[in-house]
Amino acid sequence: MSVATLDSRDHSQSQAGTGRRKALRLWLWTLAAMVLAMVVVGGATRLTGSGLSITEWRPVTGAVPPLSETAWQAEFDKYRQIPQYQLVNKGMSLDAFKTIYWWEWSHRQLGRAIGLVFAAGFVAFLALGALQGRLLAGVAAAGLLGGLQGTIGWIMVASGLREGMTAVAPVKLMLHLTTASIILALLVGLIVALRDRPVVAVSVAVRRMAFAVVAAVLLQIALGALVAGSKAGLTYNTWPLMDGRLIPPLDGLAIVDPWYENLVDNPLTVQFNHRMAAYLVLVLALLQVWRAPAGGARRRAGVVALLVLSQAVIGVATLLWQVPLGLGLAHQALAMVVLSMAVVHWRLCAGVSAQR
Repeated sequence: MSVATLDSRDHSQSQAGTGRRKALRLWLWTLAAMVLAMVVVGGATRLTGSGLSITEWRPVTGAVPPLSETAWQAEFDKYRQIPQYQLVNKGMSLDAFKTIYWWEWSHRQLGRAIGLVFAAGFVAFLALGALQGRLLAGVAAAGLLGGLQGTIGWIMVASGLREGMTAVAPVKLMLHLTTASIILALLVGLIVALRDRPVVAVSVAVRRMAFAVVAAVLLQIALGALVAGSKAGLTYNTWPLMDGRLIPPLDGLAIVDPWYENLVDNPLTVQFNHRMAAYLVLVLALLQVWRAPAGGARRRAGVVALLVLSQAVIGVATLLWQVPLGLGLAHQALAMVVLSMAVVHWRLCAGVSAQR
């Protein structure tokens, strides 16, 4: 075989590898975008009080919505048996029920769509040999977390169907949103690992700082979910003072016994923790800019800091206006953008490169 033939074959294999990486990135970007959409639709479902409108978990048959007035009435009758209807929405019309039903159905349907897109891509790329080593492990982990997320979602909904409950349990909502955030972060990290352009690794200290920002953002998202679940954003709607003070009195922060239940059940404590974590994220993001070396790392750190500052402004506005739907969704969506950019910066600081 001639040298020219070997060179041609190597060139063809290189082009095929590049093409597979581009296809993989497109697939992972699609999944990441769908997860982001899932978080936003989930936020709308929560803010409109729609999350308990479907009282059964039917992973397969539940994909088909009611197709007749009889079927709609049957779904409505099931909803009228739960505490949320009896204690909050008693007297709701069938048309009003359809509105909240469609929100929850859309949320679940998007989850099913993500599962199908993941499964189809996973099988196809595995068959092509494009998923190997760390990449295969990372993609498989994202898929397993996605499957677990469906179960967590139902456990969350079931918590709101119990006697005396009119909404889902805040801790279970926190687990649901945090898991979605971890899935998004994992997908973004995999996308970065498939980039073609080389990246110069920075110092260990800078990498640690970048990881600290990612961890702080994830913590803040979890605390934000507790705020949402306990409806703490509808109280203490002033800033920067809270109940007339920068730091509320200890007896107010620890009024519930035992003390640890304040972290979930005390709106004052829940909102205070979310505020303090926001300041922590902002300080870390600004420190990251200062410590990052000149060039791409500092520019990325600057983008992260700008996004964090924008998120803080939207968060304050959301609080002052008592969580209107538009601002609430913008706050939740931008949190996912902040997390994604923080992950991009962290992974590029580690000098990750494409699988070849």
